[in-house]
Amino acid sequence: MRIVVAGASGIVGRLLVPMLVQAGHEVTGLIRNPDYIPAIKNMRGLPVTVDVFDREAVFEIIKEAQPEIIIHQLTALSARNFVDNANIRKEGTRNLVDAALAAGVRKMIAQSISWAYAPGEGLAKEDEPLDIGAPLPRLTTIEGIQSLESTVAEIPEHVILRYGKFYGSGTWYASDGYIAEQVRRSELVATDGISSFVHVNDAASGAHLALHWPTGIYNIVDNEPAPEREWLPIYANFLGAAVPTYQSGSSRGERGASNSKALACGWEPQYASWREGFRRELT
Repeated sequence: MRIVVAGASGIVGRLLVPMLVQAGHEVTGLIRNPDYIPAIKNMRGLPVTVDVFDREAVFEIIKEAQPEIIIHQLTALSARNFVDNANIRKEGTRNLVDAALAAGVRKMIAQSISWAYAPGEGLAKEDEPLDIGAPLPRLTTIEGIQSLESTVAEIPEHVILRYGKFYGSGTWYASDGYIAEQVRRSELVATDGISSFVHVNDAASGAHLALHWPTGIYNIVDNEPAPEREWLPIYANFLGAAVPTYQSGSSRGERGASNSKALACGWEPQYASWREGFRRELT
């Protein structure tokens, strides 16, 4: 198939593009920074530089590429600016979806998050509501996600992938990442809040498999949601950092997510648990 990957140089995109190429697809990779052109070419993808906020340019590129499927992996998290990230989810997604509709694209797969659910009992499932009643600053993220998902749903066939917390190379949880540095400085406390993780390789494989999944929302998380009081000391130990202080309670929405729907569709994470994944990545 002809596939456009928007955000091809991102954490998931740069793993996904070679998967798609190896499977025989013709891949156009949309990137913002031209410095990534050689990398996309090395993956045997066709790099195209575009600012997703440039509506006319997005329309022209999608019209020329004539993809059957667009995979939306656009984010702006490297600078930890959640307002900018919300704007990409709102305006960037709007431009991408409108261009797709104009070009007759039949399907879109989009990156969302699994920790945006409203508070509730047990692991969150896909039919539960987003946390639209959240206070700021969480509400900024929720509104961005809600806008992204509702806009993507205008495409007749669409798949929303609600990813867990990314770990692996290039992520905040990598040994040189933002979270790792916070842990080394003893800035994080271990709480009762439950997290669901996913290795970036497994996130990419989920997007690849989603080419053939029916329209819907899918949590892409590993098999072992865990309270922070359990995973954070293990993570700190792998980093050679001090044992974090424990503090009872949890933040809003920290309930973890169920991956049963994705598993039923044939997705099987290489790293079924963060325990194995952390050990592999950090030792």
